[in-house]
Amino acid sequence: MAEVEVRIAASPETVFGFFTDPGKMIQWMGRSAELDPRPGGAFRCDINGRDIASGKYVELDPPRRAVFTWGWESDDAVTKPGASTVEVVLAPDGEGTHLRLIHRDLPDAEVAERHRRGWEHYTERLATAAAGGDAGADPWATPEGADSSD
Repeated sequence: MAEVEVRIAASPETVFGFFTDPGKMIQWMGRSAELDPRPGGAFRCDINGRDIASGKYVELDPPRRAVFTWGWESDDAVTKPGASTVEVVLAPDGEGTHLRLIHRDLPDAEVAERHRRGWEHYTERLATAAAGGDAGADPWATPEGADSSD
């Protein structure tokens, strides 16, 4: 299991949209995103042209919780599409939001640690984008700059 927590200077309603709106998602993660935010709807994010995460939305409780399955589309991926589950819990925290992201069903501690590092990288970028800032160019947006997906 990989878990990350971060405080974001934006409301839960604002932050929630960054997990369901493709235009908002690519401000913090990925080059493109295909999102169908409803139970059973597709979740697909092209991180860098090589690493493509995909799965399906499992549960949406705006603006408190989003759950989707996750895995990598590459032939050599350890975590295949839909094999693991990401749960995002958003709670009001003063004028902002406390985000807790739990990534379950990862195959081993090494893969969980790589995903935790990835989520730390991306939730930092999310905190900037959701607060109205520019997260800037993602150093992982090219296959050469990416941390290995798994």
